[in-house]
Amino acid sequence: MTATLARPVVVAPAHELAGTGHLTRLALRRDRVILPIWIVLLSVVPASSVNTFTQFYPTVADRLALQAGANANPSYALLYGPPFDLTTAGGFIAWRTCGFLALLTGLMVVFTVTRHTRAEEDTGRAELLGSAVVGRYAALTAALLVAGGASVLTGLIQAGTLLGAGLPAAGSVAFGASEALVGLVFTAVAAVAVQLAEYSRTANGIGTAVVGTAFLLRGAGDSTVDARWLSWLSPIGWVQQVRAFAGERWWVLLLPVVFALVVGAIGYWLLPRRDVGVGLLPPRPGPATAAPSLRSPLALAWRLHRGPLLGWLIGTAVVGAVFGSIASGIGDLVGSSPQAQQIFERLGGSHALTQAFLAAMAGMFAMVASLYGVQAVLRMRGEETAIRLEPVLATSVGRLRWASSHLVFAFFGTAALLLSGGVFMGLANGLRTGDVGGSLADTLSGMLVQLPAAWVVVALAVALFGLLPGFAAAAWAVGALALLLSLFGPVLDLPQAVLDVSPFQHPPKIPGQEFTATPLAWLVAVALVALVSGLAGWKRRDVG
Repeated sequence: MTATLARPVVVAPAHELAGTGHLTRLALRRDRVILPIWIVLLSVVPASSVNTFTQFYPTVADRLALQAGANANPSYALLYGPPFDLTTAGGFIAWRTCGFLALLTGLMVVFTVTRHTRAEEDTGRAELLGSAVVGRYAALTAALLVAGGASVLTGLIQAGTLLGAGLPAAGSVAFGASEALVGLVFTAVAAVAVQLAEYSRTANGIGTAVVGTAFLLRGAGDSTVDARWLSWLSPIGWVQQVRAFAGERWWVLLLPVVFALVVGAIGYWLLPRRDVGVGLLPPRPGPATAAPSLRSPLALAWRLHRGPLLGWLIGTAVVGAVFGSIASGIGDLVGSSPQAQQIFERLGGSHALTQAFLAAMAGMFAMVASLYGVQAVLRMRGEETAIRLEPVLATSVGRLRWASSHLVFAFFGTAALLLSGGVFMGLANGLRTGDVGGSLADTLSGMLVQLPAAWVVVALAVALFGLLPGFAAAAWAVGALALLLSLFGPVLDLPQAVLDVSPFQHPPKIPGQEFTATPLAWLVAVALVALVSGLAGWKRRDVG
């Protein structure tokens, strides 16, 4: 009897996309909180900086000094990109924000695509939906529509707000188009990542690694005269090579368009070549029996948190070194006008510009570190919803013991990130100024006084997890609100009562200000109340 190989059934494209509209609406409903926060955050940054530029650099001499200072220091090119034209508000905004906005847009779309594809397969919901009238490509198409649509909407809002702020139309459109297209590029990258990886965490790791590599390639190329070609290998470099507000080069926009189409097509080509719930890259098989070091909840939590924590530590170390290397020359960028110094001192709270910069960076590091803490707390919710928690609690492990093992990394991991950023920022600044000891003391003290504020955000995430588990993801909104108020509230001259909503407004701005313990004590008290409330709710509520 001759065996015959089964031939794949050729299905009409319409059938392969059946259910795409329903899945798109479902994804939009699930992201109705987090996606608007991303879009607003990415959209308001450029236009909100227009008035700031005119206040920082009111005269032609100030702007020429800014241009000269940026051209003379390659560290600025590493951080912000090539300074094509810093004598206009549009050119300055494109220089300061294009690269970072592209980086954040990339993270937004990677997380969005993974959440609605690979994460759905991890939980088994994708297989359940696939058993209904849902086409093979429906879930991926819906995820790409949501992520790509968010990118395009962000670019449109950016262009519209820049036009509304009185900037030239050509530069505004070029700015918004480049940011929208880089979002489509990383959306396509995420489409491939979710086919390669077997788990959502791995897919997010692949996607964010590509985004981070693109940023590093751009930085290396822009800061090294003999390696400028590296920038052309980076989608983030393409964004800046469009030269918005500095003699736009429209042809560069073809690069992200072609890249997104080709890589996106590869994602669709890979999809039918794997089974649901399985990635093309085989997972590394583990040992037949668990190691003795995994016998405690703390050891298991370390196994789950060590990868993200190490990545965050490396990132804060690199960024800290970059900020430290430019701290002593910040006066070249800020300018000499009293308005510029007053605004920057309000951000950093110091009379010396270098100290104000270090204090402001300490607050920024605290905001970023608090987001890691939120991520670590939400890992508990992920273990719960993936039904990996119930078998653990079925043993002799108690609820509070299990939660404490994760919270160790949420709270002390946040402290470790601040220490990492402070050490490397202090070393880099000290090596440039010749005072390593004094610089380390300044940066570490500035970081540590911000720690209670970061812990407030982490503790509020714990409270949401314990008391309102269905809204645990809103912890990202808490962190984003604190970040927005602290970064853009002073620039927009918001009332102090509104600024005080952010916990990062209350610690003393060190170095530069006198240390006061009272606000730190209040922040610790708020964090303790939120933490105890969250743990009490977790102890009483049902699992799942």
